[in-house]
Amino acid sequence: MTVVGMTGDEAVAYAVKQGKVDVVAAYPITPQTIMVERFSKYVADGEVETEYVCVESEHSALSACVGASLTGARVFTATASQGLALMHEMLYIASGLRCPIVMGVANRALSAPINIHGDHSDMMGSRDSGWIQIYVENAQEAYDWTIQAFKIAEDKDVQLPVSVNLDGFILSHSLEGVDVLEDAVVSRFLQLRKPLFTLDPDKPITVGALCLPDYYFEFKRQQVEAMLNVPRVLGKVNKEYGSVTGRSYGVLDTFGMEDAQAAIICLGSTAGTAREVARKLRAQGKKVGVVKLWLYRPFPTEEVSAALKHVKALAVFDRAIGFGAPYGALCSDVVSALHGLEVSPKIFNVIYGLGGRDIQPSDIEFVFNETLEAARTGVVKEDTMFLGVRE
Repeated sequence: MTVVGMTGDEAVAYAVKQGKVDVVAAYPITPQTIMVERFSKYVADGEVETEYVCVESEHSALSACVGASLTGARVFTATASQGLALMHEMLYIASGLRCPIVMGVANRALSAPINIHGDHSDMMGSRDSGWIQIYVENAQEAYDWTIQAFKIAEDKDVQLPVSVNLDGFILSHSLEGVDVLEDAVVSRFLQLRKPLFTLDPDKPITVGALCLPDYYFEFKRQQVEAMLNVPRVLGKVNKEYGSVTGRSYGVLDTFGMEDAQAAIICLGSTAGTAREVARKLRAQGKKVGVVKLWLYRPFPTEEVSAALKHVKALAVFDRAIGFGAPYGALCSDVVSALHGLEVSPKIFNVIYGLGGRDIQPSDIEFVFNETLEAARTGVVKEDTMFLGVRE
């Protein structure tokens, strides 16, 4: 492997370049633009043979990707925020037609008011659109998961689209050293796509036909079954990738959870800061831990339950608001996952970082101490904490 300085966006583009993608259709939007801008340079310089389709909107971008995927092509696109919102109709088309498209998402706040910085409100608004969702902590993970995403999506037992999510600006524009594989190694790991069905004028089939009450339900059930296959396939791909790179992945990652009484669970770049704070507090004798989810959809209920079954109190970090709901999206899922435990931890929701608001180590230390207090007393001071908001 070679260490190359890249931003998170560039790391995704480099992984796509090595993945021998047949078609890329995309529309630029901050902070995703660098992904497709850098890839377009690979095309212009003749480094890839990809068909690069310039479109007039994100809705058109994903529409073009769906058509290309149905012909058997390996397909990539990328977006963020309002662009993802404009794609919303086509997200359901892509998953319903079982198109194994991979999409890079540089997560960004939704308007209004307009904001170009990072939070998770864009993808959380699309969490039930039938896409596999992966969240990364750094540029290295963005590179590694993008390569693995194609293999997961295209597996015969999955055939579903995948979004690889990285925090806007925090990861998309931050330069890091990334261990990249040789092209030949990626080619051996990620072989050419072998589609189960293809659109072919010489062998016509019907795709996307009208489906009324007599069969629609069965199609949706098939998507559910495909999602149930994801953890097994993901584990197989992770193991194979680990044998090549020495880097270990799974549905989640833990720190200090072997004896933790209080814990934080979160997505994305926040996990690194939370681990550093937990390391400091554990040196002081405080039994705290961190759970980071790589896989958010399908939600890894069993693994989350196993990781958290011994803790007395838990803070769930949501970088998005579930307006009108009891909790944010991640917290709602965690509460659902843990409801079957004989003794569930005391849980509270932490809403933080909206519109790119910084989260400091001191903020996380404050939450850990609140969680430790809840573990000691068995009482949660407030169900939802708005961390760092100005009153």
